Amino acid sequence: MTSPLSRRDSLKLVAAAGMAGVVTVYPGRQSFANAHRVQDLAVEATRITVDGTQTNALTIGGTVPGPLLHWREGEEVVIRVTNRLSEPTSIHWHGLLLAGVMDGAPGFNGYEAIQPGQTYTYRFQIRQAGTYWYHSHSAAQEQAGMYGAIVIEPARPEPVRVTRDYVVLLSDHSPEAPNAIFRNLRNREGYYNRGQRTFVDFMRDVRRNGWGATMADRKAWGEMRMDPTDLADVTGYSFLVNGRGPQDNKTFLFTPGERVRLRFINASAMSIYDVAIPDLRMTVISADGLPVMPVPVDEFRIGVGETYDVVVNPTEARAFTIMSEPLDRSGYARATLAPREGMEAPIPPRRPRTVLTMADMGMAHGGMAMGGSGMAGMDHSGMAMGGVGTGPAAANPHAGHAMPGAPAPAAADPHAGHAMPSTSAMADPNNPLGWEQAGTPAGKRALRYADLRSTRARPNAPQPSRDIILRLTGQMGRYSWSLNDRRFGMEEGIRVREGDRVRIRFMNETMMAHPMHLHGMFMEMENGAGDRLPYKHVVLVRPGAEASVLLTADEVGDWPLHCHLLYHMEAGMMTRFIVEPARVASAG
Repeated sequence: MTSPLSRRDSLKLVAAAGMAGVVTVYPGRQSFANAHRVQDLAVEATRITVDGTQTNALTIGGTVPGPLLHWREGEEVVIRVTNRLSEPTSIHWHGLLLAGVMDGAPGFNGYEAIQPGQTYTYRFQIRQAGTYWYHSHSAAQEQAGMYGAIVIEPARPEPVRVTRDYVVLLSDHSPEAPNAIFRNLRNREGYYNRGQRTFVDFMRDVRRNGWGATMADRKAWGEMRMDPTDLADVTGYSFLVNGRGPQDNKTFLFTPGERVRLRFINASAMSIYDVAIPDLRMTVISADGLPVMPVPVDEFRIGVGETYDVVVNPTEARAFTIMSEPLDRSGYARATLAPREGMEAPIPPRRPRTVLTMADMGMAHGGMAMGGSGMAGMDHSGMAMGGVGTGPAAANPHAGHAMPGAPAPAAADPHAGHAMPSTSAMADPNNPLGWEQAGTPAGKRALRYADLRSTRARPNAPQPSRDIILRLTGQMGRYSWSLNDRRFGMEEGIRVREGDRVRIRFMNETMMAHPMHLHGMFMEMENGAGDRLPYKHVVLVRPGAEASVLLTADEVGDWPLHCHLLYHMEAGMMTRFIVEPARVASAG
């Protein structure tokens, strides 16, 4: 895969005075006559109806979600986006490999938001295939409906053969404006946490665990100002499939015996889902757009920003429910796979809400040490994680390297923060139980990160030259989220040199899972897959655990690296990942 604009020839690399990092400047508009696809999209405010209720929304192309963009690997595409809002907007092409100024993140790589009444022309060559998506990267507009799916056909025939191919785009929709939600989160701790433990829960725990253990558990959570039921930050959502609510019941048709591909995209603002199709086993064939060795599963957990392609083979002429429940079990999204419209399958029994334990936070058997960082305010920066497992925990630190001709992610400040135990001290990532399996019915199998194996072996991958520690930190009392205890705008950013091979260690010192997303590059997740480490652009780091990734920093620019929980990013959980050129090209 090659870039539409050569980094050295078609991009000017300039050091912008007063800005941290390298800014890539698009060298002017060219004729679009030779582009394979040209599309016009307008961004505007409107109202939508979900399950019979009208609410305000922001749309791309007049719908929520926006139109499906269907492209082919190798094509050059042009998308002209007109802003009809009263505020600036932008479009980020999530997971796509492209020139930084086309990435659509305001303030990075020389890109500026599209002002009201203006049109911005995105132009890039498609360098990959698979399932991706697009969304606004401005003012939390993504929450209000500004997102859509991208399907890119490969240049060469795929080994997977299917009869039907559908996008299943999951999202969460609120009648509240995004700025109102954010204001509520900042104004009162636990504003949306309507599932807090009660006296009945306390007495149940006393009967099960004894008075002393129960009091110690409550005291520990109280000292940290955490609530073990606060897994989603925001409740009151309607959960949608392709813009349809549970009552609207989006239906995907099939004929018995057909192989059907379902492209799942989590385009939510804040919701992590457990996805299952009762009585129908799925085979996972792709993660974050790139192929993986087939994995048969009954369900999978999908973080915000992640995508999974699965194949199903329904042989009965009956309906099947596609069920997606958020971690806090505050509702569900559902669709139906059926031979004809109007058919429905039963909604499976709702699962109990998830409640974290001290073991989840690494405190079992004294595994967590409280440092000098003021835990009483739920400042997580003092936690040292020990004895906690994670799907993406490091396994073979020497395997894997960047996609040929494509970018790969990089690192953080190696001197910031304090060290945690090595990944060897953490639980075995191949343990079939653990966080991804929480709530899975007996006898059913959930996908684990450890199951993902790239279809391409890389036996001679170079070793990383250094480790970069990136601690995921936060202050729930003030709703301030950060990386290495620094909010975006106050941090120094992460600097690497073009061609550097590095390891990033994400160390989650909080009680919430964080889907960490790097723009412009793929990460190679260290999950025990040997020389077949899977490529991902989002890694979901479970509470109180560590996940590590490798990457070769071969995409010059100034890239966002952030938590894809929208309000965590808005509250400061983002940094700059700066890939400096091996040699600065002439500005002339």
